[in-house]
Amino acid sequence: MTIKTTTETTATPIQNKLEGLDNFVTKQLEQWKGVGTAVAVIHKDQVIWSKGYGYRDLEKKLKVTSDTLFAIGSSTKAFTATAAAQLVDEGLLDWDQPVNSYLQDFQMFDPVATDRLTMRDMLCHRSGLPRHEMVWYNSPRSREELVHSLRYLEPNQNFRSKWQYQNLMYMTAGYLIGHLKGTSWEQVVRDQLLTPLGMNSSLFTVQEMQEQADYALPYMEQEGQNVSIPFRVIDAIGPAGSINSNLKDMTAWLQLQVQRGKWQDKALVSTEQMAEIHRPQMVSDSPFHSKELPVSTYGLGWMIEPYRGHAMIHHGGAIDGFASQVAFLPDEQIGIVVLCNTNGSVIPYTVAFYIMDCVLGLEPKDWTSTLLKLMGQGEEETKPEKNPAVLPLDAPASTYTGIYKHPGYGELLVHETDQGLQTRFNNIDMPMQYVGKHTFSVSLVLFGLDMDFTFEVSEDQPVPAASVSAPLVPEANANPIVFTRIS
Repeated sequence: MTIKTTTETTATPIQNKLEGLDNFVTKQLEQWKGVGTAVAVIHKDQVIWSKGYGYRDLEKKLKVTSDTLFAIGSSTKAFTATAAAQLVDEGLLDWDQPVNSYLQDFQMFDPVATDRLTMRDMLCHRSGLPRHEMVWYNSPRSREELVHSLRYLEPNQNFRSKWQYQNLMYMTAGYLIGHLKGTSWEQVVRDQLLTPLGMNSSLFTVQEMQEQADYALPYMEQEGQNVSIPFRVIDAIGPAGSINSNLKDMTAWLQLQVQRGKWQDKALVSTEQMAEIHRPQMVSDSPFHSKELPVSTYGLGWMIEPYRGHAMIHHGGAIDGFASQVAFLPDEQIGIVVLCNTNGSVIPYTVAFYIMDCVLGLEPKDWTSTLLKLMGQGEEETKPEKNPAVLPLDAPASTYTGIYKHPGYGELLVHETDQGLQTRFNNIDMPMQYVGKHTFSVSLVLFGLDMDFTFEVSEDQPVPAASVSAPLVPEANANPIVFTRIS
């Protein structure tokens, strides 16, 4: 079976239902101030829609095409889960065998999780760990070093008690996949998925992507204007989100999903294991909770939800300057991919949901207004103003300066600059404003967030420790991360 692309003269009944899609996507780019997007739809073995909109390079006015590469972010997770399913088929992996039976040095902070954590637990986000994103974000550490750091990261929930989205666990799953095959996660995915599917344009690093002829630049809105931002290197966390791809490749990936593991009449994954991936494993959270999406569950690398009474399996992705949505309706054998080069954009969701309404013959829902309300943008939001007054320090600046270390998070530097004290963590500089009682408001400008760093200081000498609060661990019930001064 070969993927076929329809033309206007051979338009299918489903393709005819998409007559208004061009206009809708164009309006979405205007509504959400998007730079560019790429949209494809498949039905069984046919690509019935594949178009680019807007710009891959706004400054040079280079348009998005079906070949334009985008970072797909966490839509990568389904590739990791599918590679794991292939290892189950090969007899190299058991979904429910403890990880430490494969990786002898593997250790979690929680001894119960150390003894019992499985591939299934990692892939359906029930490890007990909060996100701990700043452990890996912009970190210079290797994948192996980050896996080792897990033993120092505190959980905030009991093991297997709650769904908590987790990138570090997917990184570990990919690390295990590479270990079991005697190679790397990248090589396994390349050899067993990308190459057989003919996904020859897909790449694992943004460095490689920028060497290609047709790729999208990442953009972020700043002061009302879309500005090109640096590509985010996430090689170490790769199995959680590093794949870069285009419409031509992603339609092949969708065909594998709707055909339940088959490609060109060959089974790349058994029907049994594809069913396991696509089966609900944990009740999960969803930002789109509504009467159209009343229940949300997570499988292995996929969100599984009913959409207006129809089975829907999907996964989004987001990394600096890019957003994606990969979705399919298994009963109708319809697949949709939407790629975007605008930071945090909801265009992949509004477009995907609109397409579903069209192909299902439903009255399109106004997802734009709904998402504005769900995101708290339907009304003017009043934010408390930061205190502009610069308070005098209660101790000499040298009381706070130095190198601090946490065994899981690594090193944090506090140093003096011409603008005052500043924190550097994972090569990210963060200005500090004193708010009293040995506490500083630290601005993580990249995320538009402020957090409190509190230094414990005794009357006779400083205690060599700093207690750091959210957003390093923003989830409820998570303890502050404590860094100890080492110099």
